Order: sequence, then structure tokens, then C-alpha cells
Amino acid sequence: MKQIQIIGGGLAGCEAALFLADHGFSVTLFDMKPEKHTEVHKTDTLGELVCSNSFRSDSLANAVGLLKAEMRMLGSTVMEAADATKIPAGSALAVDRVKFSDYLTGKIKQHPNIEFISKEITEFEPDQPETYTILSSGPLITAGLADFLKKITGERYLNFYDAIAPIISRDSIDESKTFMASRYGKGGADYLNCPMSRETYLNFHRELIEAETAELHGFENDKKLFEGCLPVEEIARRDTDALRFGPLKPVGLRHPKTDAEFYAVVQLRKEDREGHYFNLVGFQTHLKQGEQRRVFRLIPGLENARFERYGSMHRNTFINAPELLNSDFSMKKHENLFVAGQLSGVEGYLESAASGMIAAVSILLRESGVDKPVFPEHTMLGGLSRHISVPRGNFQPSNAIFAMVPAPETRIRGGRRARREYLSTRALNALKEYLKNNPLLRQ
Repeated sequence: MKQIQIIGGGLAGCEAALFLADHGFSVTLFDMKPEKHTEVHKTDTLGELVCSNSFRSDSLANAVGLLKAEMRMLGSTVMEAADATKIPAGSALAVDRVKFSDYLTGKIKQHPNIEFISKEITEFEPDQPETYTILSSGPLITAGLADFLKKITGERYLNFYDAIAPIISRDSIDESKTFMASRYGKGGADYLNCPMSRETYLNFHRELIEAETAELHGFENDKKLFEGCLPVEEIARRDTDALRFGPLKPVGLRHPKTDAEFYAVVQLRKEDREGHYFNLVGFQTHLKQGEQRRVFRLIPGLENARFERYGSMHRNTFINAPELLNSDFSMKKHENLFVAGQLSGVEGYLESAASGMIAAVSILLRESGVDKPVFPEHTMLGGLSRHISVPRGNFQPSNAIFAMVPAPETRIRGGRRARREYLSTRALNALKEYLKNNPLLRQ
């Protein structure tokens, strides 16, 4: 049985390490924490969540809900950690990010088959015959490792900018101007809502698009924004009503006591189980900190908001995966080297963890003599594999979407929800059959 080395202790690295260790492999996990941090990571723990504490919808009418179900069937430790540390968030799965990271870190450091080494890796041998390597360093890859990656990929790699939302203390919110509710009646009243009149919204919109942004040192001439995580001010610049049809959409929200409707609504979601901190949903930003205080305090109820974390913007790096990777996330020119996580061109917490799972499963089955182990095309795991391996023009990172799996064989009546639930049922049945034929994967 070959040795495993994993570079990077994010969600992909932790998922892969724990899966392979549970199946008897000897794993060495390298991460530069706690000796060194990226510009956005703050804690010394593994699996740190930076952009949000939400794992998005649990519904099988949602693509990421299907991905969660598939990962649970495979015994995902990331899903185990999320379920163990979840906090109320309506129909979404949100977690206490500190407890979540602590949970994964404990699993890694207590596992008898895992050796954790705190060390920054800037180069390694990609073709070790007795060792599989999973590169899961994350999108904030260090300069040294980025230079090495350029060498082994022929410099075919891309970058884009990503942004994170601010977090504020609940005790600084004027809740006489807000209300707790769910959207469309899904789940409990888990979101704090800041309603806006037309006049308030237009004033906020004007100040937002005129606010001063922070300088992006070293990247100003290479600005590529990822559409799935646009800064709120960039959305606002597209059109006066762009926010009202996006993160500030008021549809489906009424005041629980007065039944009033609003012109726009800013939503805040709990950051921790106790509800001491809230993040501004959809408010990724690269405004200067002073401007964030000034502009975001124009939101009703947030006039005296105390910021526990300001929003910020950073560069994310990903490779041109279809040119470089096979469907099992191994490199075409280096069969024992796998690339997982956002570096591979998937986007999102669950998608990153899933890529680590796919790489780990591929190693397990390859070592067991299975030729080209690929998940069924009807599954979302199979869809992610195709996303990173099928050539197309202008490759961009992507979340899990139903467009990644084949369309229904016949027309499904009942609308979009029924169609999506059919696709999910079909996928889970296909995965069950796959597990039946691959007994090593059964939990």
C-alpha cells in the first residue's frame, strides 16, 4: 500500500486525509498553520471557513443538497462535522465555524494513521512511485508553491478575485428596527432582517457605489472577478435595482407582526450557535474599512454596528483544469499527483470537500485494481469530475449545478422542483448501485 502525502489542511485536504486514513492508508498531512497564515485565515485550526459559515441548502431540489446527500452516503467527515456543529438557518445548513474547525482538527490530530506536520511546502517530487500526493493548498496558494505549480503546469493557470462579508456583534444591532423571519416560510425564523423603504434604499445604493474601495496591491492590472462571489458594490454598479433582485431581494419576506412588505431587505445570518455574531448575507466587499463602517451603518438597525470582522478582497488561484486533470482529479502528466479543492476549479465549501473525496476514493480504488474509477455520470460527484476534465472555452470555477448531470430521459411534470427532485433521486439510486459494485466504499 502506497504512502499518502497531502499538502493543505483545508476542507479538501481534511476530507481526503480522513477518508484514506479510515481505509488503512498511512497519511502525512502538511499545512503551514500554526506557524504561518494567509492574509485571510485567522485561526490555528484546520478546515477554517473564511467566506461564510453556510453550506447552503439541504434540499434535494438544490444541486448542493444532492451533493451533501451523496457525500453522506460515502461517509464524509466534513458532513459529519457540519451536522455536529450546525446552527439554525432555515432550510440552509449553517455551522458554528469555530466549533466546526475544532471538530475537524481534532479528528485529524487524533487519528492513528495521520501524521500532521506544520510546514510550508514550496516544492515536491510529483512522480514518486511509492507515494500519492494530493495538492489541496487552497486558492490562496503561497508564492513559492505557485511558482512551483507554474513549472509543472507549463504556466497554464489562472487567477480571480474573491471577497468576504463583514461580521458584526448582535448586541450592537438596534433590533427595534429589525425582525426575525424565514424567507418563504422555510425553516424557523433564523434570519435577522433589516427592512428598507424606497428612500432609504436609494440613499444606501448611492453611497455604496460612490464609496472608496481598498487598493489591491500587485493585482490592479489583472482584475478578474468571480461571478459567484461578486462584491456587493460591484453588483450595485450594474443597475439601481440589481441589489433588489439579488442579496436585498424583498420577495417572500413580510413583517411577522404587521404583515408589511418592503422595498428591499438586508438579511443577517448567525455566525455562531448562540447568536452573538451575525454576518451580512451577500455583502462580500472590498470597500475600505472606514467606508464599510460609514455605508453599512446606513442600514436600518445597524446605525451603531460593531464590526468583528471587516469584509475584504483577496486573490484566488485555480488551474486550467480541463487541460491538466483527469476526471479523478489526477494530473495527466503526473499520474500519482492529484489536485483538489478550489485550486482544481471547483467553487464552494462542499464542492471543495467533494473534490478531496473524489481524489481519495480514486486512490483507494486504483490501489484495489479498479481501472479508471469514475463516479456515475448521473451523480453530482460525477458532474464535478466532468466539470474539471472536459475541455471548454474560458474555463471558470463553478459550484455544483444541475446542468452538470444529464437531463431527464423523459419529461417530468410538476415544474422545476419536481424535475430537480427526480434528478436527485436518480443520482442517489445510481450512487447506491455504484457502492454495491464497489464494496470497499460501503459505510
